[in-house]
Order: sequence, then C-alpha cells, then structure tokens
Amino acid sequence: MLGICRGRRKFLAASLTILFVPAITWIYLFAGSFEDGKPVSLSPLESQPHSPRYTASSQRERESLEVRMREVEEENRVLRKQLSLAQSRSPSHHRSNHSKTYSMEEGTGDSESLRAGIVAGNSSECGQQPAVEKCETIHVAIVCAGYNASRDVVTLVKSVLFHRRNPLHFHLIADAIAKQILATLFQTWMVPAVRIDFYDADELKSEVSWIPNKHYSGIYGLMKLVLTKTLPSNLERVIVLDTDITFATDIAELWAVFHKFKGQQVLGLVENQSDWYLGNLWKNHRPWPALGRGYNTGVILLLLDKLRKMKWEQMWRLTAERELMSMLSTSLADQDIFNAVIKQNPFLVYQLPCFWNVQLSDHTRSEQCYRDVSDLKVIHWNSPKKLRVKNKHVEFFRNLYLTFLEYDGNLLRRELFGCPSEADVNSENLQKQLSELDEDDLCYEFRRERFTVHRTHLYFLHYEYEPASDNTDVTLVAQLSMDRLQMLEAICKHWEGPISLALYLSDAEAQQFLRYAQGSEVLMSRHNVGYHIVYKEGQFYPVNLLRNVAMKHISTPYMFLSDIDFLPMYGLYEYLRKSVIQLDLANTKKALIVPAFETLRYRLSFPKSKAELLSMLDMGTLFTFRYHVWTKGHAPTNFAKWRTATTPYRVEWEADFEPYVVVRKDCPEYDRRFVGFGWNKVAHIMELDAQEYEFTVLPNAYMIHMPHAPSFDITKFRSNKQYRICLKTLKEEFQQDMSRHYGFAALKYLTAENNS
Repeated sequence: MLGICRGRRKFLAASLTILFVPAITWIYLFAGSFEDGKPVSLSPLESQPHSPRYTASSQRERESLEVRMREVEEENRVLRKQLSLAQSRSPSHHRSNHSKTYSMEEGTGDSESLRAGIVAGNSSECGQQPAVEKCETIHVAIVCAGYNASRDVVTLVKSVLFHRRNPLHFHLIADAIAKQILATLFQTWMVPAVRIDFYDADELKSEVSWIPNKHYSGIYGLMKLVLTKTLPSNLERVIVLDTDITFATDIAELWAVFHKFKGQQVLGLVENQSDWYLGNLWKNHRPWPALGRGYNTGVILLLLDKLRKMKWEQMWRLTAERELMSMLSTSLADQDIFNAVIKQNPFLVYQLPCFWNVQLSDHTRSEQCYRDVSDLKVIHWNSPKKLRVKNKHVEFFRNLYLTFLEYDGNLLRRELFGCPSEADVNSENLQKQLSELDEDDLCYEFRRERFTVHRTHLYFLHYEYEPASDNTDVTLVAQLSMDRLQMLEAICKHWEGPISLALYLSDAEAQQFLRYAQGSEVLMSRHNVGYHIVYKEGQFYPVNLLRNVAMKHISTPYMFLSDIDFLPMYGLYEYLRKSVIQLDLANTKKALIVPAFETLRYRLSFPKSKAELLSMLDMGTLFTFRYHVWTKGHAPTNFAKWRTATTPYRVEWEADFEPYVVVRKDCPEYDRRFVGFGWNKVAHIMELDAQEYEFTVLPNAYMIHMPHAPSFDITKFRSNKQYRICLKTLKEEFQQDMSRHYGFAALKYLTAENNS
C-alpha cells in the first residue's frame, strides 16, 4: 500500500515538472530578450551579422540561451519518458490494491511507513485504513492436549467467535483425548464458516522429546517449534495461540498485521512483560539468552512460507542443541528456544504492540500496555495460577474472562452473510428434516426436539480407566440436570466401578458444576467417572439423548442403565461382574434386572443386605418402586418371588414394563422422540424385547430411589393436556414404527397397549 503511495507521488512530481519547467524557461527567455528596458528581437532578419543592433555580447547571450533551451528540451524528453512508464505501471498497482486490503495498525516495526501513509491526508486513498477482506479466511493454530486444555480452549474459541467477522480455519495439534473431545464439540456446535483440522500431536513427540523441559506444559509446550513441518505446505501464514488466551477484539485486526512485515521478518511477537530474561528475579537466576526482555510466545504470527525457505527447522534445532549444552533444559518450553534463535537473528522479528499479548503473570509489567479498556486486544493468563494471579486489575480481567467462560455458545452459531461457506452434510440433512415437519402441528415442538443438535462436551473433567483383565467390567450409566447434582457424591460412595454421566447444563451451570466437583474430595478422588456436558437448547429435557450420550462413551463391555435418583446397594458393582460371568452375558442376549425400591424419607439408614431390606420393606420404611402411582412399571419383576429367590429367574415382558437393566454395550439406543416425562424407558425395554432379549431378575441385587421434589417435566405432564395428547400420539407412532421394523412379532405391543 505504501509502495503504491510513493509511486503516485513520483507520478505527480513528474507531471508538475513537465508543466512548469517549460513555462519557467520561456519566461526566462522572454525576460532575457530585453536590453536596456527594450525588447530584443529574435527574428532571423534582425539577427543577421550586418544588423546595426548586432553586437558581440548579444551574440554570446543568444548562443548560451540556445544551449540552455536544448538542455531543457532534453530534460523534458526524459521526464515524458518517465511519465509514460509510470502510467503504464499504474493499472497493475491499482489491481493489486484491490486484490488485498489491509488494516494499518501501529507497530514498533513499521512506524515510519505508517507515518508516510498518513501524510497524504484523509482524502487520499493512501491515508485510509481498510480492513482484511470480508470473506478472507483467517488461519489459527493451537496446540491442545488433555482434558483440562480441551476445556480451556473453548473459552478462547468463544472469545474469537464473539468478535470475528471472517471465516475461520482452526488447525488443532491435539492428542487422542483432545481430538475426541473437540471433534465432537465442533461437530455438534455447528458454527457456520468455521473449519477444523486436526494434527496428531502424539506423532510429533519424537520431534521434540529430546529437549528436556521443566515447564508445566510438558512435551506439548515445545510443539509450536515444528509447525512449519506439521501444517500444510500450501499454508503461507498462521496465527498461533496458547489455550489460555482471551480475545477482546476481532482477530482480523491481528491478521492484518502480517502485511506490515518487511524484509526477512517472519515472526510477529510481543515483548515479554516480566523481567524473566533479564535474569534478576532471584539470586543465581540464569535464563536462556534473549534480546533484552525477550519475547512471549503466547501469541505468534508465523510467515510459514518464508520460514520454510529459511530452513527454520535446521535453525532452531542447531540453536537448541548449542544452548542445551550449558542450560541443560528449557524453563519456558518453546519460548526459550524462540528467544535464543532471535538473539542470534534479530532481523526475523516484527515486534507487535504489547496490547496484542497483555501478560498476566506474576511480576508482570503489563500495566504499561493499556490506559483504558479500549486498549486491550488480547489477554494472556500465562501464570500457573491462572485466575488467581496477582495483578492490580485482575478483577476486571477475571470478569472479562468469565463473561466468555459462561457465555451461551449457541448464540455464536451466527451466519457470515455474503461469505460462501463449505457445504456441511450434517447441517443440510438437519435443515431438510426440519423442513419436512409441519409447523402447524400441535406437537411440532416435540417432533422438532428429535432433530435438535445439542452442543456436547465429552469428558469435561479428567478421566482415567484401567480395563479389567477378565473383561467383565460394568459401567453405571445415568443422566442428570443441575437440580440432581447433590446425588453424585452418594452414588460414588455406593458404586466404586466406572460411571458415565450425561449432564444437561447451560454454559454458566457447567462452570458451577466444575467448581462444585473441584471442591469435592469425593469426586476429585474418582478418576473413573466420565462427565459429558450436553448444553441446554429448546424447551424439553432431552432425557433419551442424554442416555445415549452416556451409553456411547463407556469403556467397558457391559453397562448398568440406571437413573441418578437411585442409590445402588453396597457391593453391587462386584456382584454384577460375577453375574455377567455366571449368566454368560457375553454370548447371550440377556437384560439382567436389578429390582428397584424407594423410600419417602430423606434420611435413610441404607440397608446393607437383602435381609435388612426385606425387614425395612415389612416395616413400611421401604416400598417397591412406584407401587402406589405406577404399579405396572415394575410389577413384572415379581417382587413376591424375589423375596425368597436365591437364583436368577426369568420374567416376561408386559405392557409399560420399565426395569433398570444390565446389558452389553451393543444394545439398541433409546428413542429420541420421547423427551421430558413419559415412555422414555418403556419404549427402550419394548425394543429390547422385540430384539429377543431375555429378561432375568437378579436375586441378590437391589437399588433404592431417593426422594426429591417433582421435576419440571412431570409437572408439565400433569398440568398440560396438550403435553399428554402429544405423548400419546408419539407412543402410537413408535408402536407403528416397531410393527414396520419387526413385523408380525411386534403386533403384540399394539394388543398389549389396547388391553392395558
């Protein structure tokens, strides 16, 4: 842009010269034609040697003037040639001006060019400050590994999406854990004009594992060094971000800074805002070499194409090998090596203004970067203490961070109008399914819920699971909302095996759950519990979707399909593992029934054996589950027989049967058409029966339902007639679907329903 401005100034100067030089010359000649106040004639006749006015002095003046005129004409000829060349080049300049438009942002690496561009004034094109092209894709690379980083990066992505006006392409260097979590999250988030590519971080370990690193980021904190090798060879530039970054402005402003790089500048970095590299933080502190305060690598602009031509890979490796001979290890991961390379090659760096990386570490000098909120562009929580870091304005920064942390991610699903986006098969199928629904149907909202895509964050907390050597392990599966959170600790005390939970929460509630879990010794001591957040959307509780999410992400061959309101008997986990072997569940289609009971007392002395439970049953402290409101739901369990049974016994399916069962992980999913209250488990048990599962009651197993306030959905069912009408309609449609799918054998479900 500035080159174009200089070209136009030359063009203007040349034009002025051609206009004014001849005029001045003729004025000069005209003035020189006067002698003693009289005009001197230059006519051929009067210039003859025999003219009485002719003198030797006037002849010399005339000759000198003629020489001067020839010189001026020669200068004019040269200027005309330059002018014609400038005119022939100007269209190409004009075209390049419109092919890319850049934002002129002040940076310490290009202040002279900026001032030159502003000189032309507001009316000149050179003085304007256009932005990045409307539909230009911005590329962002992030290294992300593990459960915690996968959770942290979501806040960064939210802050970028909130401000962005351009298509985004995220390049995620992720381990297997982060890839599973983030692939599901972005697939269910369905944000328009956002593309995600994953690169296997585990394959890159060998590239940097030879570098000892003391930083808490571990081996993954070194992987930004190999991005030139990892990212696609046709990718020319990329913004590289740490996961603990929060944007307070449009990322396009940072992308525009690339066009301010000059010469061999290939790295855009902000100066480190602490005294770390000055080596004066404590006695005998010996940091890696750096230019002055060094540079922070939480935000990096990489010109990948030029770095590859410079043989960046060889450059950083040689530097690291040399420095490690004396330093032995890195203290700040990739940042130490970047700074050591820059120390030897300072021409590589374009220094970004410090507001592009306001660093909130201890001993930071970041306060010098901003005078007002409007000055902030990027906040970097680059201390192990994160939100607990010491800073004069930390409360303000924390509130800004929490705004995005708890922001409803569904609101970021906004279109970028005018920008063509890649065809998304899932999105197109969803739109097609929704378009086939009748919006005038009184049950439209029920039907629509079946197709709603809920944003899902798997493994919200750290998860570890060691597979059982005998291949008999069982996972307890359940779903819950915020109002059942208090049941988690009790369930963990009753069930020592793996648990898979789907939690239906808003973004803000997810953070409340995180704080609750992190403050619970019981929950923090359990690493075999998978917490999967399904974010709220719509007016119904998607109970069967939640069950399916929890079922899909178990790590064991068997699962116990329970509800969050039930406490399993002590020792049930081990009992079920033995039953799996005894009843050959691996090779047979069986559903093992765990008999369900309930208490109306909020404080219960939990029975430690079947004999104790029977005693409490006789005393009226316990009841068979829902015997007084929904007897049909569990009557086929045959509690009378169970009282004296010592061996497993088989029972037959009956209408409205909804027991809690242990099945193989390959059992059918729950039907998503049933939401809120009513028929959600009944339909699933019916399908198990249609697939010829054998229902077997376990004689020494039990679970007890704990009392709680009625859910909002059951209240709607009881008070809303249309709710009940729609549920009845969905039941009939489900039975018809069963008949079509399973044929003649499924007719009994229609008959049983009519007789019930």
